[in-house]
Amino acid sequence: MEDLIRGAYHESLAGARKGDTDAELEAIRHYIRGARTIIVPNRNTVKISVINTVLAEFGLPRAVHLHCDTNCCDISRMPALTKALMALDISGCDLVIARGRLGMPGSGSMLVILDNRGRILTAGLSPSHSIHKKPVELAVHDEMVMALERIGLTSQLERQDP
Repeated sequence: MEDLIRGAYHESLAGARKGDTDAELEAIRHYIRGARTIIVPNRNTVKISVINTVLAEFGLPRAVHLHCDTNCCDISRMPALTKALMALDISGCDLVIARGRLGMPGSGSMLVILDNRGRILTAGLSPSHSIHKKPVELAVHDEMVMALERIGLTSQLERQDP
């Protein structure tokens, strides 16, 4: 991963960066598939249950619930990212999946997936609840699927379709 990051940095410095490459996407997919310890920080089990359902649909390892009160993150500028970074600070893991408000109240929600160094690998977004009106379980499911599909992962169901 570090070599890809370094290479992208040098491309940007030289003004030659033309966007993400297949190799970069494959490195992210490989990292996620190889994660042994995945944690989800929050204070209830609703989100972890949905996240684990989606992880199973994509043939990925189960996540472990990191039971912690993440309400304090809501006063930050990016609550979802703050939750993920907080989880990294208090646990050892390969991958963190955190979900929370995107930014200021009314901005919607974000589910973010970080590696063990706090780098964002992918994310999924939802508009404000007052717009989508979905139950939290469905919104988390959709964000999780979006996060995995945006890096080219496919569910096992899609791979079975003719």
